Amino acid sequence: MTVNFQYVNTDVSETLSAFTTEKLEKLADKFEFLISAQVYIKHDDKDHEAGKICNVELSLPGPRIFATSNEASYEMAVNETISDLTRQLKKRKEIFKTH
Repeated sequence: MTVNFQYVNTDVSETLSAFTTEKLEKLADKFEFLISAQVYIKHDDKDHEAGKICNVELSLPGPRIFATSNEASYEMAVNETISDLTRQLKKRKEIFKTH
């Protein structure tokens, strides 16, 4: 699975990219039908309590799956987004089993 990163209003972080890639690779091992992931790491100056945003769009057969989260740290945002994606992928896998 290919993973593309875009950093918006924040500096590029190799550590964060590696952390996110590792989490996405675990997803790809569980759900073999994943093709690619587009990851957007953003910083929102207006949100003082959270403001660390992670958007992930997964490309797979059928409609794309998208999840986003806004947390106090980027790692928490990535974990929450991956959790949301896992829930959606489990539902999608059930649909694939019925066909």
